[in-house]
Amino acid sequence: MARFLHSLRRRRPKRLAAPVGDHGDQRVAVIGLGRFGSSLAHELTRRGWDVLGIDTSASLVQKHSDALTHSAVADCTDPEVLNQLGVHEFTSAVVGIGNDVEASILVTSNLLEAGVPNIWAKAISRQHGQILERLGAHHVILPEHDMGERVAHLVTGRMLDFIQFDDDYALVKTVTPDIVTGMPLGQSAVRSKYGVTVVGIKRPGEDFTYATAETVVKHGDVIVVTGKTHAVEAFAELS
Repeated sequence: MARFLHSLRRRRPKRLAAPVGDHGDQRVAVIGLGRFGSSLAHELTRRGWDVLGIDTSASLVQKHSDALTHSAVADCTDPEVLNQLGVHEFTSAVVGIGNDVEASILVTSNLLEAGVPNIWAKAISRQHGQILERLGAHHVILPEHDMGERVAHLVTGRMLDFIQFDDDYALVKTVTPDIVTGMPLGQSAVRSKYGVTVVGIKRPGEDFTYATAETVVKHGDVIVVTGKTHAVEAFAELS
């Protein structure tokens, strides 16, 4: 371990400074640089976040180091390693470890002990997710399950996109049902009749815009609808 820590000290970045401007909280540690973690880390970096990417694999860290703000080869199942990297000073951390459930649990526990206020943890099964939730992870991600559910909605209906939130609430992009075309949305009474709210509309060749009670929806328009999952599913199936 002493040899490993010596190597870590040489690799680890200096004290991480907050980005210039009013975005001092835009620092995140991504632990696990597999497909999920590296994709997330790259996208956060692209959006201007200060990203520390960590993995036990030197080859993975080397592969992604040029694209990330900071990177380190480290085993974060050891709480002292997290402390040396200064992860306790970050406002957010993502545990992207999937296949090694024990490591995922240990790292999440260490982050909680370190007092990181916003922890996202990837789970590979519902049981794994339940354990992470019981530990106290603030957000548990089930990428395979969530993507499978989303694609199922798109394959089986008229939806063009589907996002489900907590408490059985969803946001859906769909082709406008004929039953609500040719009249102002306020007159069609979609909220009282179908339990959904149309929040946006896109006409062919135009950008999305906010929908109001006076908006007249036409055949071929694409709309964004929100409401209870069962309500938006039923609305998207209207002809």
